[in-house]
Amino acid sequence: MKVEKKNNYTVILSDEETFSQFYKSFLIGNKKFQKENLIIVISDNFTPSREEFLLFSKISEQKKESGRSFVIVSANIDIDDFPDYFNIVPTLQEAEDVIEMEAIERELGF
Repeated sequence: MKVEKKNNYTVILSDEETFSQFYKSFLIGNKKFQKENLIIVISDNFTPSREEFLLFSKISEQKKESGRSFVIVSANIDIDDFPDYFNIVPTLQEAEDVIEMEAIERELGF
């Protein structure tokens, strides 16, 4: 798992051999990122199932409750298969846009 700190968010890139290994690594390191906006970039080499992606849903909800953003980047999925509250986008640029939009929404009190 690679971590890149940016101005208003942290990017976590998967470099493990399997999605399962990445998810376990993420859970171990997640406590370090509790107060940060997160972008999780899933490797194109992985083919996780919908259920595997949804393993992140509780973390996503916790982030929203604490006023933070959580976005997953994966080009290999159909985002329409997931609930609206669960931010999955195909590119890093779109993930950055989601974080920016959510920050504006929080400032406006939404």
